[in-house]
Amino acid sequence: MRDSPLNAGRAWLPALLLCVGLAAGDPAAGDPVAGDPVAGSPAVAADEARLEVLDAEGERLVSLPMPEGEGWCLEWNHSVEGFPVLDCYRHRQGRMVLERSHLPDFAAGLDHIPGRGRQVSDGEGGYWIEAIDEPVPGNAYRLRVGAMRVDHRLVVDGERISLSRLAENRRVTVRLSLSAD
Repeated sequence: MRDSPLNAGRAWLPALLLCVGLAAGDPAAGDPVAGDPVAGSPAVAADEARLEVLDAEGERLVSLPMPEGEGWCLEWNHSVEGFPVLDCYRHRQGRMVLERSHLPDFAAGLDHIPGRGRQVSDGEGGYWIEAIDEPVPGNAYRLRVGAMRVDHRLVVDGERISLSRLAENRRVTVRLSLSAD
């Protein structure tokens, strides 16, 4: 498939937003979070680590055990085409690591960035970007949860938790918490 110049530019948008967040001092974009081993805080046992979703006031909306080596995905319906998109993470040595993404199409800015993982067919007309292996700065990121038509959801062990039902059109923080708080 040949990429259009418009799609190639859109593919860089997530990286640009991360850089803007880092430059602006956004804590979810780069500063260590409580319990982050990079921050020098004592880490708790891997079996005490949790995947959490916090609202803008810091209240927990979701809290799930996330032992070392376990993984989860953030899934949502593409806002233009409506098909599901996945970003999949894993708890690796105290870090939230983006492992891979599933993109059913190159539609509306979805594209593989050369040098960032390896694009492979999913056998159904879409593709996986495998071996991204990017640690998420500070083990957390902010997400503006979409409306129900987008339906942002966590996928853990085959179960889906709709973040849109919990926090539609609101900002949340998704984090791997290593502290016992």
